[in-house]
Amino acid sequence: MTLPAACLPADWTPAPDALAGRVVMVTGAAGGLGSAVSIACAKAGATVLLTGRKIRALEPVYDAIAGLPDAPQPVLQPLDLQGASPLEYQTLAETIRSQLGRLDGIVHAAARFDLLTPLALLDPEVWLGTLHVNLSAPFLLTQACMPLLQERADSAVVFVLDDPERMTRAHWGAYGVAKAGLAGLVSILHQETDESSLRVHALLPGPMRSALRQRAWFGEDTRLLATPEAPARAAVYLLSAEGAAARGKVLDLRGQQGSGGRGQG
Repeated sequence: MTLPAACLPADWTPAPDALAGRVVMVTGAAGGLGSAVSIACAKAGATVLLTGRKIRALEPVYDAIAGLPDAPQPVLQPLDLQGASPLEYQTLAETIRSQLGRLDGIVHAAARFDLLTPLALLDPEVWLGTLHVNLSAPFLLTQACMPLLQERADSAVVFVLDDPERMTRAHWGAYGVAKAGLAGLVSILHQETDESSLRVHALLPGPMRSALRQRAWFGEDTRLLATPEAPARAAVYLLSAEGAAARGKVLDLRGQQGSGGRGQG
């Protein structure tokens, strides 16, 4: 699945009020990209709903946001993408409505990657779990929250992709299949919502320091890679009203992060 490409405007930086008054949910908020996105959204004025498997892992991100001057207080929300049922996603959407009254954006920053391995040797449980976290869970969460999102005059969902050229190569297994499927989900959902207030976006970071990258590229000197701050700023752009220009497209940052490789993994 090939999505049309968009570019981040040159020298774009979020205004302090770019997301003022908005509520944004970030999955995998304790991870490298998720935490950077959460902090960037808070700096831009959003109330950030921090989701992840363990509250303890989310607390440092919560504290970092709470320490920002004038940033809205974030909200901690445990969410096990691996084990949550469709009913639990619906319950989460109802909780957001009752406690926060609105939802203006979602950034699907959570990811599962175990190892590079031939399909013939891939543990079936790893296959099922990887597909679920990287593809099925983003669909289920988005579907449950669509009524909330479409009540807003302008809302956005951001799906994080990985290098499409590499994802079809040997040994990328369930992770590669899931990311390819995620691109298809973006395309289909965009076509189905293009006339609504809900915008659908894909974000393709360049290589960056992350636990996922370390597992895929064992022995690489991660100090040579960019930090997740650039893709985090790009996520704010897509969530903001200015991101409308990239609706239904993939915002490709691979040539803008200044590192010598491709993709996240």
